[in-house]
Amino acid sequence: MAVNDNIGIGDFVLLENINTESFVDNLRTRYNGGKMYTYIGEVCVSVNPYRTLNIYGDECIREYKGREIFERPPHLFAIADAAYKAMKQRGRDTCIVISGESGSGKTENSKIIMRYIAAVTNTSGQQEVERVKNVLLQSNAILEAFGNAKTNRNDNSSRFGKYMDINFDFKGDPIGGHINNYLLEKSRVVFQQLGERNFHSFYQLVYGCPDQDLSGYQLSRDPNAYHYIKQGGAPKTESINDRADYKGVNGAMRTLGFSPKDTETVWRIVSAILHLGNINFVTEEDQILIKDKRELNTVAEMLKVAPKQLNEAFCHRVIAAGGEVMQKGHTTSQAFYGRDAFAKAVYERLFTWIVGKVNCAIEIKGNGHKYSKDIVIGVLDIYGFEIFDNNSFEQFCINYCNEKLQQLFIELVLRQEQEEYLREGIEWKQIDYFNNEIICDLVEQQHKGIISMIDDACLNVGKVTDEMLLEAMDNKLKGHKHYNSRKISPMDKSMSHGNHFKIVHYAGDVVYSILGFLDKNKDLLFQDFKRLLFNSKDENIKSMWPEGAQDVSKVTKRPLTAGTLFKNSMIALVQNLTSKEPYYVRCIKPNEQKSPVLFDEQRVRHQVAYLGLIENVRVRRAGFAYRQTYVKFLKRYKMISQYTWPNFRNGTDRDAVQVLIEEQGYQDDVKYGKTKIFIRSPRTLFQLEQLRSRLIPGIVIFLQKVWRGTIARMRYRKMRAALTIMEHYRRYKMRSYILQLLSAFQNVRNTRDYGKHIMFPKPPHVLKSIANDFQKIFNRWRASMILRKIPREEWPQLRVKLAAAEALNGKRLQLGLGRKWEGNYLVLNNDNQNSSLFISALNTLKNKDRFSKVLFSSFIKKVNRHYKSADRVLLVTDLYIYKLDSKKFHSMKSPFPFGDVTGVSLGSGTDQLLIIHLRGGNDFVFCLSCQTRENRVPELVGVLCRQWQEKHNSSLRVNVGPQLQCMLGGKCKNINIETGVGVAFPIFKKNGQSITFQWP
Repeated sequence: MAVNDNIGIGDFVLLENINTESFVDNLRTRYNGGKMYTYIGEVCVSVNPYRTLNIYGDECIREYKGREIFERPPHLFAIADAAYKAMKQRGRDTCIVISGESGSGKTENSKIIMRYIAAVTNTSGQQEVERVKNVLLQSNAILEAFGNAKTNRNDNSSRFGKYMDINFDFKGDPIGGHINNYLLEKSRVVFQQLGERNFHSFYQLVYGCPDQDLSGYQLSRDPNAYHYIKQGGAPKTESINDRADYKGVNGAMRTLGFSPKDTETVWRIVSAILHLGNINFVTEEDQILIKDKRELNTVAEMLKVAPKQLNEAFCHRVIAAGGEVMQKGHTTSQAFYGRDAFAKAVYERLFTWIVGKVNCAIEIKGNGHKYSKDIVIGVLDIYGFEIFDNNSFEQFCINYCNEKLQQLFIELVLRQEQEEYLREGIEWKQIDYFNNEIICDLVEQQHKGIISMIDDACLNVGKVTDEMLLEAMDNKLKGHKHYNSRKISPMDKSMSHGNHFKIVHYAGDVVYSILGFLDKNKDLLFQDFKRLLFNSKDENIKSMWPEGAQDVSKVTKRPLTAGTLFKNSMIALVQNLTSKEPYYVRCIKPNEQKSPVLFDEQRVRHQVAYLGLIENVRVRRAGFAYRQTYVKFLKRYKMISQYTWPNFRNGTDRDAVQVLIEEQGYQDDVKYGKTKIFIRSPRTLFQLEQLRSRLIPGIVIFLQKVWRGTIARMRYRKMRAALTIMEHYRRYKMRSYILQLLSAFQNVRNTRDYGKHIMFPKPPHVLKSIANDFQKIFNRWRASMILRKIPREEWPQLRVKLAAAEALNGKRLQLGLGRKWEGNYLVLNNDNQNSSLFISALNTLKNKDRFSKVLFSSFIKKVNRHYKSADRVLLVTDLYIYKLDSKKFHSMKSPFPFGDVTGVSLGSGTDQLLIIHLRGGNDFVFCLSCQTRENRVPELVGVLCRQWQEKHNSSLRVNVGPQLQCMLGGKCKNINIETGVGVAFPIFKKNGQSITFQWP
C-alpha cells in the first residue's frame, strides 16, 4: 500500500497535520530515503532525483501492470497504468497532466509514461502497432532537438508546450496519435541569457554534422563564429552529447518517414538561421546596405531564393495602401529588427512543419476515423510557473497558462470529490481554498483583461509605446487586488517607474517588465519575407509560407496577435482536458545546483505553494483521510477478523466490513457509503496496516506450504503420467522394431555369412540404447554359429590369434594366422632335441613359482646393455616371463612378473625382433630363433596382449615400425632393423650409440 513503504508517508492525505511544514518535512524524508514519488490520493508528486534510478526496468513494469494505485509503493508507473486501465476497461478518454517549473523533470516523466504505455501494449506483437509505438517514442528525440534548450535551471528545458493524444483500439493497443504544440520560445533563436544556449538543433548541426555536409552548409565547428548561438557563452554542456544526438535525430527522422530531401531541408534551414545572425547593416548616403554580401548569398543559397530579392526584403519594405504599392527603405534598427523577426519566424515555421510531419507519421491509418473520435490518453507536458530576474511577455503567457491549469486542477479535483460524496451519500463538507478565477479574468477577460488591453494598444493608429501601454493598464486596473505597479504603489521599490507591473499569482508575486510586450504581441513579420519564401525553389520551404501567395497589391487582414492566439489555444486546451478523466503529475525541483543530495527547503516550499499542493491535500481529505470500495477494503484487511477470514458468508461485503471495523473498535472513526468505506483519521488506517502486517508473514508461509504441496502433487502426477506414457510408448516402439528385425534377418541362418551383410534397421530414438544390445546379441549369435565348426580345444589358440590380429592388423606384413599356434614349442622334439630336459626343468620351476600353465616358449638371441648378444630361452607363463639358459634350461635371473611389462615393440617386416618394455629402465630385447624359421613373433605378441587384457582389463601398448627405441642400462637406445644380403643368422651390431639388427 502507498503508506507502507517504511520511508515517510507515501500519501500526503494521511499526514496527521495538514500544513506546509509537515508536507515539506515528509517530502524531504522520502527524498533523502531515495523515494522520489509520493501521492496525494491519485495525484503523483515527483521530485527530480538528478540521477539515474534503477526503478524503470521490465521487472518494475510487471510489478505495476494491472495493479491498483494503492497496491504498490508510489510510482509514476501506477499513474500511467491507472490512466490506461480507465481508458481500456471503461472506454473513457483520459489525460495525464504533467506540470512543474523548468528543471523539475516534466519532460523525463512524460518519456517514462510513454515507455510504460509502449511496454504494456501490443502483447500480440502486431507489426503496425509496433510501428506506431516506435514512432511515438522516436518523436521525442526530434521534438527535443528543435524545441528544447539549455537554461540556467535545466540542461534540457522544454521551451514549448506539448500535448499528445495517443489513440487506442478496442484491444487497448496504440494505433496513432496527434501532437499539439504551444508557444515556442522563438525569442531564444536570436538572444540567450548568459550561461544559456540556443535550441539544441543548432549545436547538433555544428558539432555532429559530417565534415563534407558541414562544408556544404558553409559552416565551421566553432560556435563562437555565429552571433545567434554565442551570446550565452556556454556552447558545450557536459550532460549533452550533441554529436551523438545529431545521429539520433537523423535516425528518428528516418523512422518517422522523413525523406532524405526533408532531412536535408531541415538542416539547411538551421544553417541558414546561423548565417542570418551574421548579417550586419551599414548606412551609406541614407541607404541601408548589407555589410558582407557573402553571408547574404549563403543564406539565399540555403533557403533556395534569389540573393537580390533577399537583399530587397532586408533593406526595403513594400507597402500596399488604397490599391497603390510603395517601397519604403528601412532604418538600421528596422533592418536589424526585420532580420531577427525573419530568423524567429523561419525557425517557428520549421518547428511547426516538423510537428506536422510527426503527426503525419503517427496519424491513424486504415480505418479513416478521425483521431478525436477514438479512445485516447492525452499526455500534457507544458512549461511550469516561471519567475526570473527579468520577466517578459513569454513569462506572462507561461504563467497565465499555469493559472488556467491550476484553475482546472482545483475545479476537477473539487468536482470529483463532491461527486463522490454525493454518490456515496456522505455529507459534503465545504472546503476553503483559493479560487484563482479572479487572476484568470485579470489576464483573459474580454475588453477588460490585460491581453485585450495589449491588443488594443497594438491596434491603435499612431505611435504607441510600451510605457503608454503600462500607463493605460495602471488607469484601468487600479484598485484590482491582484495587480500593482510603481505608479499605484510608489513605495514599492521592487518595481521601477514606467517599466514594471506586478501580478499577484496563486504561486506568488511576479514583477514583469513591460518593455517588448507590444512587439512580441504583434509578432510582426513583413509581408516581403513571406512572399520571398513562398517563391523558394525548395517545395518544403514553400509549403511553410502559404500566405506568401497573396498579391503584393492586396491589403492583408491584420492577423491575430500572439497573446490572443495563445489565449485561444489555452481555452481550447482546457476544454479538451475537461472532457477527459484527468490524472496529475506535479513535478518539484529540489535544488538549483542539480545535485542528487541537496534539498533546498525554501525552494521546495515555494514550489509547493505555487503548485497548490496543500490545497489539493485539503480538498482530497475533506474530513476523511482514506476511502475505498468495500470489495477492495475487505480483500486487503479480511485476515484481521476471525469472522471475515478466510471468507465472510453471512451477508454482503459491506456487512463484512462493518463486522471487521466494529470488532476492532473503529466504528466511531468511519462512515459507510453506498459502495465505499470512509476513514476519518490516518491513525486508524495505520493501525489497520500494522495488524495486517503482523498477520501477513504467517499467511504467506501457510500459502507457500499449501502451494508447494500442491505443486509437488501436481508434479508427481505429471511424472507418473509421463512415465506411464513413456512405458507404453517404449513397448509399442519395441514391438514395432522387433518386427522390423525379424523381417530383415529372416533366414540368415542359411546364409553364408550369417547375416553380416544385412544392415540393421535404424532404431527409434527411444530405443537407441536397447538397439545396441540387439546388435551385441546378434554378433554373439553369429560368432557362436561360426565357432561351433571349430573344435573347442582350439578356442584358446583362436583367442590368442584374435588378440594378435587386433594389435597388429595393418601394421605388420605377415601374422602367420594360417598355421597352428602351439605356444609351448620347446616341449616338441622338432624344435628342441632336449625336450625331456626342458620338461624336467619346467616342472621344477612350476613347483617353485606356482604358475599354472606355459603360454609360450622358444629359443631366442638376446642383446644386453653392453651390445653383447647371447642364446637364451624365453618362457612365458600365466604369472611370469623367464629368461633361461639354452643348454640346461636353468633360470638365469629372477623372472619378471606381468605387472612389470609396459608395452612391446616389433618390426613391420618378417623379422623376429621383439622388445618387451619393462619398468626400471632395462628392457628385454631379443629375437626368436627356430629351426623351421616360422613367423612366431605375432603369436608371442598375441599371448602377451591376451594375458595383459585378462589381468588389467585394458589393451597393452604395441609399437610397430622399422626403427624402434628401447631402454638398456637406463639409457635410451635406437634399434635399426635391416634385412641383410648374405646374412645367415640374426645379428645384433653396435652402431655408435644405437644398435643395428640384421635379419637374414
